[in-house]
Amino acid sequence: MTTAAAAIGREKLTHRGIPVDRDLRILALGSFANRFGAGAVLTTSALYFTRQVGFSPTEVALAMSVGAFVGIVVQVPAGHLGDTRGPRAMLTLFMTGAAIFSAPPVFAPSPLVLAVLLGVLAFFERGAGAVNQGVIAQLATGGRGVLFKAYLRAVTNSALGLGSVFGGLALIVDEPWAYVAVFGLNAVFTAFAAWNSTRLPYLPPHRRSAGEPRLAVLRDWPYVVITALTGLYALHFFVMELGLALYISEHTEAPTVMVAVLLIVNTAMVALFQVRFSRRSDSVTAGAKALVRGSLWIAAGFAIVAVADRGSYWIAIAVLVAGSLVHVVGEMIGSGGQWGLQLGLAPHERQGQYQGFAGLGFSVMAVIGPPLVTFFCVEQGERGWLMLAGIMVGIALVSVPAARWALESRARYGVTTHSG
Repeated sequence: MTTAAAAIGREKLTHRGIPVDRDLRILALGSFANRFGAGAVLTTSALYFTRQVGFSPTEVALAMSVGAFVGIVVQVPAGHLGDTRGPRAMLTLFMTGAAIFSAPPVFAPSPLVLAVLLGVLAFFERGAGAVNQGVIAQLATGGRGVLFKAYLRAVTNSALGLGSVFGGLALIVDEPWAYVAVFGLNAVFTAFAAWNSTRLPYLPPHRRSAGEPRLAVLRDWPYVVITALTGLYALHFFVMELGLALYISEHTEAPTVMVAVLLIVNTAMVALFQVRFSRRSDSVTAGAKALVRGSLWIAAGFAIVAVADRGSYWIAIAVLVAGSLVHVVGEMIGSGGQWGLQLGLAPHERQGQYQGFAGLGFSVMAVIGPPLVTFFCVEQGERGWLMLAGIMVGIALVSVPAARWALESRARYGVTTHSG
């Protein structure tokens, strides 16, 4: 790291909860607006299409799966376009498309049309997400990348929570116009985020040199391995979002409202402490070590949750709260570790392409994760939770030599501008 970069890295990231750097403030504001609208839609969309429109749950699920698949396909090409056509310009383009197609799904007359509209929306949303990750990596330099991503996670969690409150109001009203208003609200906030992106500084496009592969990340095998490992590591998110809900309802005496309570607790903890728990993860080596530390906390949280089926009503509640609190500590530490690996190994001029590829790990896990966690958390019960605990620690331990290999082989794969 250069002296100038080190000086930047020592600067305070925020003042009274607001980024000191103007460009990072713009990114944070855009992320908040974007996720606020998304939070409202996430709370209401499934119920709207089943209860108000009359689609079956299977039809809605399949339509959403189309969007998930499109998201997987578009991430790397979108990130590459951001690198080669200009990150700011492509971010604005994708965000504008997302704003235009945010509301139309609410008027879908059939499941097929809904699937098409959600696919188009996912194209723009996931494309914007991939480009945005590259923009973050280019603007949050000097060792600030991991801390700023931690800050953004706290911001987006807060935005999703506040947005879900508005979605909850629509559920209370339970009239078609209220649901349409939620989709309209999302479109307005997404449009604001698109306009906000035009305030970012000009970032020059990367010009490929002679012989440079168009999608170099696909040939960077160490980075592919790291992406696979961090994707597998992300399994714990689906365990606590889906597996825990099913486990509470199928195996414990705790009331199902605990699902919402634990989600609120998790959101609050991340909003308050994510930056603090990510401070020691600003390099590849430190990131790998953070994955191990985080996995131990996650495994301990799983082990505690596993015994919730042994107790009565109040004991089950206490055990679930304790396990969730232990888990979220590991979640925050491990998230910092993932960002340290993904940012530190990527070339500065191709961050969009590389961060788009890094996001594939989570996207693929979103497809294969639900059946996995259902098998372990519901069908296997207590034993399954303990097996998942061991799997998490195993993945993290493998990441340490994998990260060392990836770091030592950067020049071999044509990566000379990584931060390490």
